[in-house]
Amino acid sequence: MKLRNSGQWTEARFRSFVISALRSASHRWPVKWRVLKDAEVGRQVNKDTGKLALHYRCAQCKDVFTSKNIAVDHIDPVVDPKQGFVSWDVFIERLYVEMDKLQVLCKECHTKKTLLERKERKK
Repeated sequence: MKLRNSGQWTEARFRSFVISALRSASHRWPVKWRVLKDAEVGRQVNKDTGKLALHYRCAQCKDVFTSKNIAVDHIDPVVDPKQGFVSWDVFIERLYVEMDKLQVLCKECHTKKTLLERKERKK
């Protein structure tokens, strides 16, 4: 892709900028909110604040967490660790997926999964 700003950005910087913008927009993807709603277990007392708060079940450890402590995760990484970035079409197709390709994970499980994916990418 040819850069349009007089060569001020490298290809990597431009790619990073576009990926960040696409990921930011994905937070409004309606499918993501349906996955979150399906993982909802109802209002419970938040042990940190003592107030009622919505809680969600982690797909991996099966424990329940407040929204502050969960993430909607792509079951298959958006960028395949074995192939790396292929094309914008593939990236967008893998970013905006249907419900069966997403899961709710607690921060701890999400961090572990992400670390494993990063190790695989380095191989």
